[in-house]
Amino acid sequence: MSKIIRVLGISGSLRAKSCNTGLLRAAASQLPEGMEFEFADVSQIPFYNADLQEKPVAVETFFKQLEQADALLLACPEYNYSIAPVLKNAIDWASRYPDNKLLGGKAVALCGAGGGMGTSRAQYHLRQVCVYVDLHPLNKPEVFANAFAGGFDTDGNVTDDKIKSNLAAQLQALQAWALRLRVPS
Repeated sequence: MSKIIRVLGISGSLRAKSCNTGLLRAAASQLPEGMEFEFADVSQIPFYNADLQEKPVAVETFFKQLEQADALLLACPEYNYSIAPVLKNAIDWASRYPDNKLLGGKAVALCGAGGGMGTSRAQYHLRQVCVYVDLHPLNKPEVFANAFAGGFDTDGNVTDDKIKSNLAAQLQALQAWALRLRVPS
């Protein structure tokens, strides 16, 4: 059994200079040994509609990425105290895959950048969604970054060493959690 953990990073923000996407870039730059990282582009995924007979190309691409991932890192913006629609929509699409094979049983870590309390309220809502779709959220460490306190540059890149350190600790914990959850095939 390979000990490489393949992490799929999904940002709930579509902004080019998003601090949430910046969190994923920072995470990807400081992976622990034995971990690989890939970004998912969910910007072209249409709203979920069960009437669609054929899955759009963006959905098929996303499904292939999920199929190969051992764990997920979700960068969760907070919109009106809740989850950003683009992130929820991606999860909704994936949850409709036969037998929930793309999500069920996978380790997931949550991070987010937003105002005052970071994205704590949205992350707690996202944890509820994770429970329903049988994702297994990492409990600690949590990463709640204040996007307006000087920890990011104007392009959304993380500049604060404490945020980077929190992400590095979260990735190490996610790696251990994913290995613990992994079922030998």
